[in-house]
Amino acid sequence: MNTPIGVFDSGIGGLSVLRALQKALPHERFVYLADNAHAPYGEKSEAFVRERTETIAAHLLAQHHIKALVVACNTATAAAIHELRAQHPQLPLVGVEPALKPALALSRTGHIGVIATRGTVASDKFARLLASVQGEAHFVVQACNGLALAIEQSTLPDQAMAAQAQISHLLRSYTEAMGRFGTGPGDIDTMVLGCTHYVFVEDDLRQLLGPGVQLLSTGEAVARQTQRLLAAAGLLNTQDANSSARSMRLMTTGDLQGLQAAAMRWLGLPPELCEAAPAKLQT
Repeated sequence: MNTPIGVFDSGIGGLSVLRALQKALPHERFVYLADNAHAPYGEKSEAFVRERTETIAAHLLAQHHIKALVVACNTATAAAIHELRAQHPQLPLVGVEPALKPALALSRTGHIGVIATRGTVASDKFARLLASVQGEAHFVVQACNGLALAIEQSTLPDQAMAAQAQISHLLRSYTEAMGRFGTGPGDIDTMVLGCTHYVFVEDDLRQLLGPGVQLLSTGEAVARQTQRLLAAAGLLNTQDANSSARSMRLMTTGDLQGLQAAAMRWLGLPPELCEAAPAKLQT
């Protein structure tokens, strides 16, 4: 089935998931929507995030006839995935959540760090996830206010330098607050990236935390789950892979130049694949 898979995030963070999806599903078409005009979701109310999520899902279904939807945002998943499943029971839906359970298998010290947005950390869904693994390891959870926004701003030419300085400051401040990182007894040896934006500052984190600390994101797991759901529903595209120009479409409710820069920087996609989302989605 050659209709596209919908992917959306509050901004550019979901591009890290899109990258994994494209690699795992090279025959598929994708339409990506970045809700930059309302980013970051992690610092908005749950009701607001739920309303935006439902509006964007309805748009992607009506205008792009998507065959599956990947909610490539931890905050939106926590706030709205259950409602989306109830509203669209026939639509294969994949959300993202912090990789706490996979982290258990990797950690040798039993001390695991989790960084995420305030909205994710405060959600009932995250509380249930954390409760499900309590007692199996010691989890240090840190809400990182401002980090997703700084990563968004780092793609804008006139804000890039200031944003990068802010990223460095925030990462150092938040990781220092979490405790000691390393491979010794009591050290945090595994860090869960609980926001899709944070994948794009992995290099900065590695410099701060050292080579012995493992970083866990969710893109590959989401891609595998998407592939499983499409296969089970008989929706996988069996045609030859399309060229990127025909198989990818990216939209933003915010700054088009920022999305173009991010798509080029992290996915190697040309600017002409990016466009402004319809005006009704921008307000």
